[in-house]
Amino acid sequence: MPQPPREDRVFAVAVVGAGAAGLSAALALARDGIPTALVGRHAPVADGRTVALLDGSVRFLDALGAWAGIAPQAGPLATLQIIDDTGSLFRPPPARFHAGEIGLDAFGWNVESRLLVEALRRQARATEHLTLFESDAAEAVAGEEFSEVRLVDGGRVSARIVVAADGGRSPLRTASRIRVRDWSYPQSAITTILAHDRPHGNVSTEFHTRGGPFTLVPLPNNRSSLVWVAAEGVARRLSALDDAALAEAVTAQAQGMLGTMRVDGPRGLVPMRGLSVATPTAHRLALVGEAAHVFPPIGAQGLNLGLRDAAALRDAVLGAVREHRDPGSRAALAGFARARRLDAALRSTAVDTLNRSLLADLMPVDALRGVGLLAMSAIGPLRRAVMREGVLPRLGAPEQMRASR
Repeated sequence: MPQPPREDRVFAVAVVGAGAAGLSAALALARDGIPTALVGRHAPVADGRTVALLDGSVRFLDALGAWAGIAPQAGPLATLQIIDDTGSLFRPPPARFHAGEIGLDAFGWNVESRLLVEALRRQARATEHLTLFESDAAEAVAGEEFSEVRLVDGGRVSARIVVAADGGRSPLRTASRIRVRDWSYPQSAITTILAHDRPHGNVSTEFHTRGGPFTLVPLPNNRSSLVWVAAEGVARRLSALDDAALAEAVTAQAQGMLGTMRVDGPRGLVPMRGLSVATPTAHRLALVGEAAHVFPPIGAQGLNLGLRDAAALRDAVLGAVREHRDPGSRAALAGFARARRLDAALRSTAVDTLNRSLLADLMPVDALRGVGLLAMSAIGPLRRAVMREGVLPRLGAPEQMRASR
């Protein structure tokens, strides 16, 4: 059982995990005056990955005071282009979706993951009501009124609710015995940053190939980020190439659309896996980010969903505090749990269906995928509805993602 809490280490909320989702959750709560602890080492982020922050996520980061420090280093995604490169008999023509059709300057903004995390960390260090404990958590022990987070350095932090933002292999989730479903794909994703001869025109291009999506996402100037999903053996061979040979392979796969490319950043090889939970809450515990759901790097869903978790948790905790209710109670978190379960399930199904359809190499599946893409291209109301839903769910969007910038 937890020991009686020390007065100087008692908080309304303790967030465990100092990645982007944990930092955002802690900032969102603290900026509304909720006494919050953030537990976790500030480890470096440097694997050549970027994140395409969709419009709702940008609104949220702006509400946290972090967006101004990120924006100069982010590239707008004004147009999304999908090109079928599967070799199927049912290949539809390239489809282009323009943010202006739904009243936006850009669907989102692409930024290097390390720059995003660094900006959030700077903001966290300057935020009132937020106390940083730069140590890993050893465990969290839930009591009747408080949970106690025990740190590896021997410290202890008590809170009404603990937020697990400790990643896809979350120790706090495992200890809570929340049911988990996980799976893997016979693929890996190569990630890096590229410089190229021709301007991208703020167009994000996704080639659908038999190995998976090959995606080029704009960054400032003549630079783009790469996520190349391929069969595991192919991905390992590509990853083993030197920079010049990899750049040549990327230029060929991109059909020369951006001219000659060169590798201009660190490289990563990401296993393709997925994970979902039966519920994102337990006794005095809420899961956010990859502790609650893991997505393969397809469709810019993973971190955007994690930021929606953080924003929705802020709404639930703040609502309970304003009504003088216990923010860690199951009743206070019931709405959060329902909404996050539905949002994650819908996004997971969409990403999984797209990826498996590319791997299937079956004519009926190709035909269905092609017809769907043609319908979205040709039917204006459908196209706009899909674009709006892709940027931010229309139903139950968190308050700070709806607010005007």
